[in-house]
Amino acid sequence: MREKIINTSIALFGERGFREASIQDITRELGVTKGTFYYYFTNKEDVLMHIHLRFIEGLLEQQESILQDEELTEREKLYANVKMIISNIKSGAQSARVFFREMRHLSEKHTSQVLPKRDEFQRNLQHIIQAGIDNGEFRSDLRADMLSFAVLGVSNWSYFWYEPDGEVTEDELTDLYMKMVLEGIQL
Repeated sequence: MREKIINTSIALFGERGFREASIQDITRELGVTKGTFYYYFTNKEDVLMHIHLRFIEGLLEQQESILQDEELTEREKLYANVKMIISNIKSGAQSARVFFREMRHLSEKHTSQVLPKRDEFQRNLQHIIQAGIDNGEFRSDLRADMLSFAVLGVSNWSYFWYEPDGEVTEDELTDLYMKMVLEGIQL
């Protein structure tokens, strides 16, 4: 039942937004009582925190397997990270929407559990870029920290407009982002 509550909440928060979806909406959708909801979660924000943790922990697990792959160059690791973000937007569109859009509704107590994991994801990306700078794969005049935020900004914002079943595939979008990041748009 816990997973059903989380999955139903993801759908409702993704469609309506966190504020607009009520516990009553969640329980009505599931056909259960509010008592059932409160057996598993203290409140709606508790569910939101679990959604955030599940999403970022899933990304971190996937990122870790990329980082550990010694066969990949830093450029390939960067590409794999961008593609992974886009793929997660495709496979879990509502989860991505809730993750990127609804963070502002978490209290300081809950953000203190989620933000370190988000920061870890960004730092891992920064380390990939820095390693690429250090080994000569990327230009030496770049700041790895700023570039990691830029890559995340471009990739993460795709949740808002990207149509996974549209005319642009996730590979094409990843290629476009990587060309933009690695080559720029200057002639």
